[in-house]
Amino acid sequence: MVNDTAAYEAIEGDKARGLLILADHATNHVPKDYDSLGLPREAFARHIAYDIGVEPLTRRLAARLGVPAVLSRFSRLLIDPNRGEDDPTLIMRISDGAIIPGNHPLPAGERERRLERFHRPYHHAVAVMIAEVAAASGTAPLVISLHSFTPHWKGVARPWHVSVLWDTDARAVAPLIEALAAPGDVMVGDNEPYDGALRGDTLYRHCMVPGLAHALIEVRQDLIADEDGVAAWEARLAPVLQALNERPECHIYQQHPSRTGPYERPA
Repeated sequence: MVNDTAAYEAIEGDKARGLLILADHATNHVPKDYDSLGLPREAFARHIAYDIGVEPLTRRLAARLGVPAVLSRFSRLLIDPNRGEDDPTLIMRISDGAIIPGNHPLPAGERERRLERFHRPYHHAVAVMIAEVAAASGTAPLVISLHSFTPHWKGVARPWHVSVLWDTDARAVAPLIEALAAPGDVMVGDNEPYDGALRGDTLYRHCMVPGLAHALIEVRQDLIADEDGVAAWEARLAPVLQALNERPECHIYQQHPSRTGPYERPA
């Protein structure tokens, strides 16, 4: 059982396999002393609080592949672990139309307290797990981050079933997109509906800087909103990630510069 106030959960797995799964926005949990940030209970069922479906999908994939995982144990409304400490969206005041009373105005020192209590322990756990996987496997780990996105945004439907986000390191990305698209029954997004280049985010910090192969997979939330959907995407993703992990280029330290301008797809 995970402690109610824990900032993260580490699933051990077989570190010698060289693969690590991350779930930055796994839960909608806010400790009791934060009094739900002044929000109604129904707000925490929305995507503004967490990535719907990602926690069970991460657990199932880690178990099926026998690999370690690190999951956050706090809502992104409290503080967003997938943002750098200097990012202005680290602690959101408004998210998709919802005003967050507990985040504005912040009491003196509260930003630092949340960094120390939640954000930094999560990133320390990620760094430790990466180091342990590297030591056990004797190679550069392959890191996969799991997220989910809403089927609609501001009234516009999002057609992709799954997307892969990335910056400039395509070692894991190109074969991943190809494998996901191969069955022909899903639309795969390439840096859609978001751009994968975000300086200071989890993959930038733990993968781009040290030179680890990585990719961020976004699954549309309506497809993993129930047990059957999670099971279907576990079955779809597991063999793809297994094959990706067997590619030698995904286990080499190779630094890539991060993009600073707009995304341009390769010709």
